[in-house]
Amino acid sequence: MPATIPPCPQCGLENTYPDGALHVCADCGHEWAAGDAEGAGADAVVVRDVNGNPLEAGDTVVVIKDLKVKGSSIPLKQGTMIRNIRLVDGDAENIEGHSDKIRDLVLKTCFLRKA
Repeated sequence: MPATIPPCPQCGLENTYPDGALHVCADCGHEWAAGDAEGAGADAVVVRDVNGNPLEAGDTVVVIKDLKVKGSSIPLKQGTMIRNIRLVDGDAENIEGHSDKIRDLVLKTCFLRKA
């Protein structure tokens, strides 16, 4: 029976077992649906801007309203361009990037639109 249970899509180890409708990895604790043929495909997160447009790493976005920045006295003004964004793994609500004046920003996608 172990031959029918696929290896863990997260860590790749074969120490997995069925648990009801799920498969569970004993090594890393990852759980996935038993009928999920892709495994890791269920964990894929689509990051979208305020208008619903999908965002990808390297895109340019625009801030849609003035934002206060923690740890800085300089606010991000409406219309500020954030170039070459990076997506946060497993998080559809945040992206990383920097503006011309402020480095290392983590921004909520609900305040951004794709340029």
